[in-house]
Amino acid sequence: MHDDIRIGTLVNGGASTASYLRQILPHGFESFSITFWQTLGGVDLAKLADEVREVLAGSDAVVSCLSCFGNPLMEDDKAQETRQAWERLIDAARLFDCDLVTGFTGRVVDLPIDQSMDRYAEVWGPLQARAADQGVRIAFENCDMGGDWWRGDWNIAHNPTAWQMMFDRIPSENIGLQWEPCHQMVSLIDPMPQLREWVGKMFNIHGKDCTVLWDVVREHGCDGPHPFAFHRTPGFGDCNWTDIISELRRGGFRGSIDIEGWHDPVYRDDLEMTGQVHGLNYLKQCRGGAFVPNPS
Repeated sequence: MHDDIRIGTLVNGGASTASYLRQILPHGFESFSITFWQTLGGVDLAKLADEVREVLAGSDAVVSCLSCFGNPLMEDDKAQETRQAWERLIDAARLFDCDLVTGFTGRVVDLPIDQSMDRYAEVWGPLQARAADQGVRIAFENCDMGGDWWRGDWNIAHNPTAWQMMFDRIPSENIGLQWEPCHQMVSLIDPMPQLREWVGKMFNIHGKDCTVLWDVVREHGCDGPHPFAFHRTPGFGDCNWTDIISELRRGGFRGSIDIEGWHDPVYRDDLEMTGQVHGLNYLKQCRGGAFVPNPS
């Protein structure tokens, strides 16, 4: 068993979750990140947990985390729904036999990151305490969602300087990162030094790769109309996932690498699951191949 680092995928939370899991489980996925966008959409989490446990019964697969991706730092109705979704997911995590809830930090829209920090502490301080009381960890995904340091709509947790500010404002062991190398590469950041520095704060990894067209960067830069980077399924991009998994293990990481599909410009539509299963098997090889127990 490779139970230190599992390889899984993201699954949308809702009425079709159990059916979807039942279809893809035979491909060999070892973990599933159940995700929601902004709200839970009226989903009965206790019922969903029962359905998921029934599908996974008899397998070794687990729910790696529950996720809600929205902006909880604003004051509108949707932000309030996102905060309520986080509360419900924290309270329901044990029903899924997991201890991790993930998503965006949120952001005060179109203000610099440092001007979101007071609101970050105001919102996440109580959520962190709620999670800690129940033995639940919180991890923030590092997607910039088209924002930068100076302005944006969704997330402040995409920059290492912001991470340090966040962890300084709420210095808690149960707050960390849901890290993905792709988002760093799109910002032309080498993910490997960052991985070595921050591995102790990485609670979950999104399995998404990136192809950078360096000839386009050299000719046109990264602020013009010419696309210079593409999100890819692992195995089709520029990342060396053998090195990534080695560094995760060297840093003591125990958790899941969950493939974030539905982004690859080539392996998409009818080839979506073809690409994801290729990524699954590729990551298993990067992990070392089939587990071989030591002689007794």
